[in-house]
Amino acid sequence: MARVRPGGPERRPVALLLPGQGAQHRGMAVELYGREAVFTAVLDEFFTYLGDEGAALRDQWLADPPDLVIDDASRAQPLLFAIGYALGRSVECQGIRLTALLGHSVGELAAAALAGVFGLRDAARLMRERAAATADVPAGGMLAAAASVEELRPYLDPGERPDSVVVGARNGPRQTVLAGSEPRLTSVEERLRRHGVPCRRVAARQPFHSPAMAHAAERFERAFATIELRPPKVPVWSTRTGARVSRQEATDPAFWARQLATPVQFWPALDAMLKSRDFLLVETGPGQGLSMLARRHHRVRQGHCEVVPLLPPRAAGALHTYRAAVRRMENTP
Repeated sequence: MARVRPGGPERRPVALLLPGQGAQHRGMAVELYGREAVFTAVLDEFFTYLGDEGAALRDQWLADPPDLVIDDASRAQPLLFAIGYALGRSVECQGIRLTALLGHSVGELAAAALAGVFGLRDAARLMRERAAATADVPAGGMLAAAASVEELRPYLDPGERPDSVVVGARNGPRQTVLAGSEPRLTSVEERLRRHGVPCRRVAARQPFHSPAMAHAAERFERAFATIELRPPKVPVWSTRTGARVSRQEATDPAFWARQLATPVQFWPALDAMLKSRDFLLVETGPGQGLSMLARRHHRVRQGHCEVVPLLPPRAAGALHTYRAAVRRMENTP
């Protein structure tokens, strides 16, 4: 249900978009720490659950200048999860009711936690296990290309070997991310550039959402099997299936774990969600990449939906951007 003010009109329902690998940057959301009480308390709780590793991660994140290898997934992904989750809780504590959640890559785990599929203590454990499971995956990377999946097929490897270059994410009709081993991905990048296809590297040292992650996903699934999974209290739209998460899927360890090795279906999931109703789409994490993608959807371009990022593209101005976004959520009919 959307938020309703006493004596006032029903507010547009709020859907959170939670970013994943590639959205991270040094100093992300640091301005909010110590200034926004709920955000700070949730992050402190998460870091505590991580133990000594959490204390080190907190210090690296807050260091001035930042002392963080930002494309190291073992550091970036726990922070992406924690910041997205803490921002979501902060929004809720402003009295804003969440009506849908959609997460990209590790952001899908933040969406699941916000929906109550598992608690924050279990989430911290899962983030440790995710980092451990992917630590031994051979070096690789991810490449964003301004082309459709069909246009990119001639550049992809046949089959699904661990070193194959494959589609790692469908972010838009002509926004595709490739993933694969470093030598093969570099070769594909060179060919794309020669043929005039705009492309850029994603901040990732490993080929997430590709066959190279198959064994890591199996190990990650064993971690999920040891925690209680519950049906979501808020609708979650999955970027693994491109559809709303069912009760059966939400309580299946394999459903959450194996997204590590399968393509992110962000655009199909966004399209399905916006077909269900109109939303105020709130990007709940660093950067504004998902906001840029969502603004290309026809429901947004036609004015049926709006997009509000909670954080700026870079570190500076985070507190101002967050507070302005909250005011906009409170005042958008």
